[in-house]
Amino acid sequence: MPRWRWCCRRMGPGRPFNYLYISALPKTKEFIPRPMLNSEPIELTYPEFEALRLSDLEKLTQEEIAKRMNTSRGTVWRLLESAREKIARALVESRPIIISPKGEVEKVE
Repeated sequence: MPRWRWCCRRMGPGRPFNYLYISALPKTKEFIPRPMLNSEPIELTYPEFEALRLSDLEKLTQEEIAKRMNTSRGTVWRLLESAREKIARALVESRPIIISPKGEVEKVE
């Protein structure tokens, strides 16, 4: 029987990935400001979008979000920090926001 190792991850050495669960795919894929002063878009990933939606729209705590997304509270904190920074940058610099399906995501109804 072969021995399981941490290095058997798809993209190289490290801890094996876990899927992040999202409740629904975003209905819109981009937001374009008027006037658009900088045409370089900012990419918001599905996990960042879901964490932001659960936190700010549904008013859940980070622990509750972590349970719903099947991840740790630290990962939720990182996703929220990244999403809020990207949205603030897009608003200040008048840049478009594109929601992209990056990351290990599994949709759950």
